[in-house]
Amino acid sequence: EPPLVETGGGSVQAGGSLTLSCKGSRFVFSDADLAWYRQAPGKDCKFVARINSDGNFWYNSFVRGRFTISRDNAKHTVDLQMSSLEVEDTGRYFCVSPGFDDSWHCGGEWFGMNRWGEGTIVTVEP
Repeated sequence: EPPLVETGGGSVQAGGSLTLSCKGSRFVFSDADLAWYRQAPGKDCKFVARINSDGNFWYNSFVRGRFTISRDNAKHTVDLQMSSLEVEDTGRYFCVSPGFDDSWHCGGEWFGMNRWGEGTIVTVEP
């Protein structure tokens, strides 16, 4: 099993909401910076949101206040609450732990990552 496992993907109508969850295992979760990336069909991977071990967080500008990232170190989970979803939010969402231990290939690019999941698919219908 991968060190990060995403759940919560699905199909929703535009304007709706979804919450993605990612559970980590086999590493010190509280020490890890964590992030969500996404890959739209046929497109590059894009950074969505990040929350560091110290609790600092930030978002890609396209989120525009619609998404909230949070973490629960006791449960080893990092969630992405998404609201006011748009068709353009469709894609595979990946939970990752940024770092320099390894390289993650996504959408034709390489990213420095310590670990990553296999992704969960979000489909936003018009």
